[in-house]
Amino acid sequence: MLGNAMFVVAGNTFHSRALTEIRWGFLAAFFAITATRLFSYLRNSRSVTQAQLYTVVNVYLLLGLLWAALYLAMDAFYPGSIQVGSQAGDRQTELLYFSLITLSTIGYGDIVPLSGVARILAALEGMTGVLYIAITVAVLVSRFRSEPSD
Repeated sequence: MLGNAMFVVAGNTFHSRALTEIRWGFLAAFFAITATRLFSYLRNSRSVTQAQLYTVVNVYLLLGLLWAALYLAMDAFYPGSIQVGSQAGDRQTELLYFSLITLSTIGYGDIVPLSGVARILAALEGMTGVLYIAITVAVLVSRFRSEPSD
């Protein structure tokens, strides 16, 4: 996270596209590591408690933030690779919205990936969303079924 903070300051000071790309890359790495560690905690838990349910929600939201950071890094590197229908909002908000809609596999179609890399990223995010829900439900059900009944 410290690396990201340094590149935010440097990017705002020097207005370099490369620094912006690195900034979003560091942020994506931070979200990925955090989501992985939280999922590992969830997978290794022995019971289903309120803390595990909050962890499930946090990991899902971190996945959305991770993909949004990847889209923002790609958008800085390949401008115009994602077409935003309305120019009303700022780019970061629009790509976060796109990430959350894609992760949940709703896909309204108001934001469209145009390049091959953007399309592959969107497809991978949709698959990640579906697999995360399936695996998480399986883990929680297996923990719930193995709990001793009172």
